[in-house]
Order: sequence, then C-alpha cells, then structure tokens
Amino acid sequence: MTHNQRIGKWGEDTAAEYLSQRKYEIIARNIRTPYGEIDIIAKQNDITIFVEVKTRTSNKMGLPEESITPRKREHMLACADHYAAEHEIDHWQIDVVAIEGKPGSTPKITYFENAI
Repeated sequence: MTHNQRIGKWGEDTAAEYLSQRKYEIIARNIRTPYGEIDIIAKQNDITIFVEVKTRTSNKMGLPEESITPRKREHMLACADHYAAEHEIDHWQIDVVAIEGKPGSTPKITYFENAI
C-alpha cells in the first residue's frame, strides 16, 4: 500500500467514525459504479447520503475540499445517481468530509452537508 493509499484509508476510516458518532448509519464503503467510486454510503432518517472523503496531511497544497474539481463533482453526481437508480432510492444527497491530519494525530474534520 502506498503512502497516499494509507492516508486515504485512514481518512475514510476517520470519516466513517465521525459519521457513526453523529448517529449516521454506515451502509457501505468503497462502492464501485461505472462512473467511479463512492467512498461512504450512509443513512440518516429517510435520507441516503453519498459521502466523498478528501484527506490531506497538511494544507500546504490547499484545503482538502479544494481538490473537488468540476469534473470530480460530475463524477460524484453520476455515481450517486446511478446507485440511487439501481437501489430505488428517492431521497439522497452528496456530502463531503474534509480531513486534515495523519495517522496518530488528532484530525481537523470539516463536514459539508448537501455539498453537490
């Protein structure tokens, strides 16, 4: 596993724990669609939430959420739309969890609801 893969996995684990602590039910992780991958699928009340996790070890290259380009937004929307259609989900949204830090440190977590 490369350094970036380890950081990415740590970020996704951190985001899943963050969401679980806030009473989100984690439905699935790392789901592949024809349009890309959905990092986390969670549910709260009657809403299915497709979560994109962005992790950076520092903000030297910008904030994690700044790495979501218009093209990435299109992929995220296509992934969520495809999954929702396949699973007959009517009420859904896309959220972003931005994480700054690294394993062994206390991460800075910023949560963007209904971001896309």
